[in-house]
Amino acid sequence: MDSATFPVTRSDAEWRARLSPEQYAVMRQHATERPGSCALLHEHRAGAFHCAGCDEKLFEATLKFESGTGWPSFNDPVPGSVATTEDRSRGMVRTEVHCANCGSHLGHVFPDGPPPTGLRYCINGVALNFIPET
Repeated sequence: MDSATFPVTRSDAEWRARLSPEQYAVMRQHATERPGSCALLHEHRAGAFHCAGCDEKLFEATLKFESGTGWPSFNDPVPGSVATTEDRSRGMVRTEVHCANCGSHLGHVFPDGPPPTGLRYCINGVALNFIPET
């Protein structure tokens, strides 16, 4: 994915300065955080989840659900906030989810979520910042 195709672009040095080592590994190198390791997994307040790389609003808290997978899961993103690409890594075919604003890897989307969308956006918590409703 060419980072120049996104509205927010940064050099590798700028990403490293902006993100923690774990965030950099997940968001810029497509790593995955350990399941159950993120404090946002149990975040249930009203508000929204934003990209940790560029602060784009990605998911409304009302669309978060407990999937039992160990990662924050959502039914649907904020319209236009995420994009997807085919991911053929690790010997399987999955749909990668990335921030449409800065291209940062967020996680994957699966067709096994609850109604009404039937989708489960399985997102690395370190890729998110939670902004509570005021």
